[in-house]
Order: sequence, then structure tokens, then C-alpha cells
Amino acid sequence: MQMQEKYTKKVEVPSISSSIATINTTTASTVQLVERGNWGNAIEFVLACVNFALGLGNVWRFPYLCYRSGGGAFLVPYLAMVLVIGLPLFFAELVIGQYSGLGPIKAFSYISPLFKGLGYCVVLTTVFLAIYYMIVVSWVFYYLWISLFPSLIWGNCDNKWNSQNCYSMLQDIKCRGESFLNASAEIFYQKECKSVESICEAHNLEAFNFTSCFNGTHAIPINKVINRTLAAEEFFYENVLGLGNAKWTENWGWPQPHLVLCLAFGWIMAYFSLYKGVKSMGKIVYFTATFPYIVLTALLIRALTLEGATDGILYLLSPEWNLLGSAEVWGNAASQVFYSFGTAYGPLIVLASYNKFSNNCHFDAVSVSAINFATAIYNGVVVFAILGFLSKSMNVPLTSVTASGPGLTFITYPEAFGFVQMITSSIVDHWPHLREHQERVTAGTCLGCFIAALPMTCSGGIYLETLIEWHTASWNIFIIGFAEIVILSWVYGFERTFQNIREMEMKISKATKTYWRSVWMVLTPLTLFAVLVFIFTDLKPTVVGTYEFPWWSDLLGYMFGMITLTPFVFYTTKNLLAIHQGKTTFIELLRPSGRWGPQEVDGKRIDRTKKTIE
Repeated sequence: MQMQEKYTKKVEVPSISSSIATINTTTASTVQLVERGNWGNAIEFVLACVNFALGLGNVWRFPYLCYRSGGGAFLVPYLAMVLVIGLPLFFAELVIGQYSGLGPIKAFSYISPLFKGLGYCVVLTTVFLAIYYMIVVSWVFYYLWISLFPSLIWGNCDNKWNSQNCYSMLQDIKCRGESFLNASAEIFYQKECKSVESICEAHNLEAFNFTSCFNGTHAIPINKVINRTLAAEEFFYENVLGLGNAKWTENWGWPQPHLVLCLAFGWIMAYFSLYKGVKSMGKIVYFTATFPYIVLTALLIRALTLEGATDGILYLLSPEWNLLGSAEVWGNAASQVFYSFGTAYGPLIVLASYNKFSNNCHFDAVSVSAINFATAIYNGVVVFAILGFLSKSMNVPLTSVTASGPGLTFITYPEAFGFVQMITSSIVDHWPHLREHQERVTAGTCLGCFIAALPMTCSGGIYLETLIEWHTASWNIFIIGFAEIVILSWVYGFERTFQNIREMEMKISKATKTYWRSVWMVLTPLTLFAVLVFIFTDLKPTVVGTYEFPWWSDLLGYMFGMITLTPFVFYTTKNLLAIHQGKTTFIELLRPSGRWGPQEVDGKRIDRTKKTIE
């Protein structure tokens, strides 16, 4: 890394105004020119942000929340939360990253030294996310491997792990044959073809028609008489996870070899996608941000040709307006925004830090938010079209087709890339001398996360994965998001922030500025605070399927969440002690440090993480 020039002249601590764009100095420590790297073009950055629209939040959680929270009515609180929480936090993080050219650790250390620990909180949260997200990715790779075989073993009930209640749609179709419309019709039950009549008689009922039994007073749907589990669901829990009789506290088992290999493959792929930093990531996003849309479109086209697909879509879009009065629905919408937008995790700050200083990140924030919202709806349509078909073929209500959980869909790899890039960028920002060893830092990060994830490949690993998911990407990210927006709009100051935006050559109308003022200073922090109050007054025990964790497990989960917030408490306490000892003042710690400033001076890129000897 070449050092073209050193700035050694001391100046006063700047108020963040238009003059800061022309200064050639910093205080306390000097800065140096650096080639930190940029995106190849603006499209690469947008695609990297769009990756979060294709992550776990939109692909799995959004459809689930829709049918649990009023169907189409859920779109109302979700859109409201996008405008009040998602978009404001998204733009705020882009501004911080693009203006400073720094990751979250250095950015928050410089923007307000009193809250130095916030950046570390963001990084710790991302470490937990990267670990358990790659576990989900390992499931994806295992499915891809199995799908290469001529016969898809998750489509039938002839495997050793299948239970007597296993249901295979393909085998059911064979059983029905020509006799589908009468009581003697056969269905697939207990691994063989049985007539509806014989099933009803076995339960002391009479056959009513090809879908129901009769108890003497009214018809009972066959799905209410017998219990059936999808073959694909049993494949996931019994073959992929190897769950068996494993519990959280017993029969934990050993790492599943196939999951260990898939996990290793996932981290190797992540390394080769990111070992050159933003340069290599900028190329991979062309695939990761577009291919999932091709897959979703192909799935939708196929699903629309299947019987029941329309019913599934109508179920998704049918609003239950009475549920809008539920605080839980609005809380779900708020939490979904964090899942979908990737805010408060840190990757957005890092991704924006590689932007050109004059990039219009305001346009990017609005456009990506719109894409994100549309993607959530599009994915919901795809998932519900498929669930509608399964509901029709199984003759059960749509909500009974499969249990909710992490096994519903698996398009999460793009999001995992963003997490790893954030961790490595934060490391080299904190220890700049490691920037020359980017490849080793990336390798060390991937290896460390791989080792940390190994317990989750055990038979009982799903319990640990769920516990971490429930408690390290839930209430703590609301606290982080609340702190971010308060620091930016109240501590640092709204007008200072907008001055920085003008320095980056973005033109924003007065009406739009009024919107940003109202959300950043009032609506966003108040909404986040209200959601936090709701979360802590409506705590629920962690569950996996029907298994409920013992009470002490949730305490362990909250401890995981508290670990991510420990740096904030530590550094804030340390700074307050320094004030008490007279080493500094409260006002000085609230003000931006001398190192805070634009990532460019006179068109030249600056590294504000470096110290030089004067």
C-alpha cells in the first residue's frame, strides 16, 4: 500500500459544515492517502444491497408472517414500517458509510466517541448471524447435491427415516388412480394404499365421500381423522438434520458428516468470493442478486400450472382487517423490516463505505427499498402458490401443510456474503496494517466461523441454531437501530447530517428533507422504542416445532443477546469514568472526533484509520 502524502498540520476540531470538504488536515492524529478500494460501478453496490431482499427474511419469514398476521392486510403495517423504520435506517447507514469511508467500529468511534461501543455491538451481532446463516446455507448445498440423483428421495416415503404417518403426493396420486370421486377411493396412508372407507371404519366412523368420514351427525374431513406429515418435512428433520430423538438437553449426537462437508464447502465458497475484498464481491453480486429471481420466476410459472395454486395466492392476498388492531401484527411488521433490509447489522455501512464519495446513495436507498418491498410480495406469491397446491393435493387447510420453521425455503447465501464482508472490513479498519493481508483475514474469519458452527451440525444442532436466531437477531437489533438513529439525528445532529449529504453532491428537495427530519428525529426512534416495549412485555418461550425449551434455555438465549450489547455498556461506562476523573468532558465526548470527516479531500481518498508520528 503506497503512502502518497502525509497531512501533519494541526487545526481546530471542525464543526461539520461545508468547510470540512476542503480541509487537508485532521487533529490529534494525522491521516494518509490510501487505496481502500471502490465498487467497480454503482450497479455493483445496488446489487449488493438487493442481496438482502433475497435473504432469509423475505424468502422464508415474510410469507409465514403474512398468513399468521392477516394475509394481505399485513401489507399495510409492513409498508408503514418500511417508511418509518426500514427506509430511514437504510439511508442513515448508507450516509454514514459513504461519507466516512469507514466500517461501523471506526465510524461510530469518530462520529461520537461517547458511543464508541456501538460499532463493536454491530460487529458481534453480525458474527452470530454469519455463523448460523451459513448453517442454513449448508442445508441448501445438501439439497442441491441430493437433487442431482435421478430420484428425489424427499418425494417418497420409502426411506428408513420416514414415519408411518408420512405423506407422499406422488404416491398418493398413484393410489387414487381412477377411483378418485367415490368413497372406495384409495389414498396413501401409513405407507400403503388404503380406501377412505377402511380408514373411516378403523376410526369407528362411516365413509361419507372421497374426502370425509361421517360421525352420525356431520361430516369430518379425512385430514381431521388422520395425521400425515409431508415426506419433504420428514426428509429435512430426519435426514438433513438427523434429529431423531435428539433434544436440547439430551441425545445431542455427533456432527453429521454430510452437514460438516456442506458447511466447509459453503465457507470455502465464501472465501473465494470475498478474498479480494470488494473487488471480488463486486463481481459475484451479478450472479447472487439476479439468479434467485430467475429461480423464483421459474417456480412461479411451474406453480401456476398446478391445481390449487390460485387458492394459495388468494389466501395470501385475502385481508383480515380485524387483525390490524393487534399490536403483535405491527410488531411482526417492524421486526420483518430488519430481516428484509439488513439494517442494524452493519453490512450496509460497510458496503456504502466502498462507494464513490459523490454517489447518489439517496436514490439507491429509495430504489432498493422499493425493490425489497416488491420482492417480499413476489416471493410471497411464489411460496403461497406452491403451498396452495400442496394444500389441495393433501386436502388440508393451507396453514396445516407444513410447520413453520427454518426448513421452509433456503435462498440465503447472498446475505451471508454481506455478513462476512462486514466482519473482515471491520477487522482491517480497526487494524489497518492487516489490510495488506486481506486474504489471510478473510481466511481466518471463514475458518473461525466454520469451527464455531460445528456444534450446529450435530443431531441436536437445530436447537442451538434456533436459540441463537431467536435471541441474537431480535430484540438486540432494535436497541442497536434505536441507538444508531438517535446518535445520528440528535447527538451528531440532523442539520450536520444533511450538510454531509450536500457535501456528497446529493440534491434533496425541501419536502423530502421534511420527511427525513420527521422520521429521523421523531417517528423512527419513537416507533422503535414502542416496539421494544411490546417485545419485552410479550416475551415467549423459544420453540422448535412442538418442542418447548426449558426456562433456563431462554436465559441462555438472552445472555447471547446481551453479549452483543456488552461493548456498548463497557465503552460508555469507561468514558463516563473518564469524565468523572476529569480526563475529558461530556460535551467533548458527544462531539465528533478530530478524525471524523469525509472519505475524500480534494478528490483524493483518505484513510482516517491510520496514525502517523508527528
